Amino acid sequence: MEPHTIHPQLLADCHPLGELVASDLLLHRNASLHWFVVVPRTTVPDLLDLPALERAQVISDCGAVSSFLKGTLGYGKVNFAGLGNVVPQMHLHVIGRRPEDACWPSPVWGNLPEGPTWSIDAIETLRVGLTEKAGLRLR
Repeated sequence: MEPHTIHPQLLADCHPLGELVASDLLLHRNASLHWFVVVPRTTVPDLLDLPALERAQVISDCGAVSSFLKGTLGYGKVNFAGLGNVVPQMHLHVIGRRPEDACWPSPVWGNLPEGPTWSIDAIETLRVGLTEKAGLRLR
């Protein structure tokens, strides 16, 4: 079996964090808000084309990230989307939103201004929290 690879554009846009049960977890480089990218370990291009059990596990991975955003980071709203128009590999966006964020209430795509990047310490703090609260496994 060929090892799972992540599309180069996703790696250019994001920090790899670790693995969930059925997916790899990335963090968008723009630290203006917590924008996670869940990359299922599959070659199937669309979430709704996955077999039911595999789809349920991917949704569970996304739910764990959403719970972390709400329960640990205090976000009141989480946006969830799978577009794949630019990057053909299936990836799902799980984004914490607040009325005071940089592009509220508009979508983040095309509206998020250039922002700060995550520090190494901030990334490590997120990894620890996700390990404890969402079952993240470090590589």
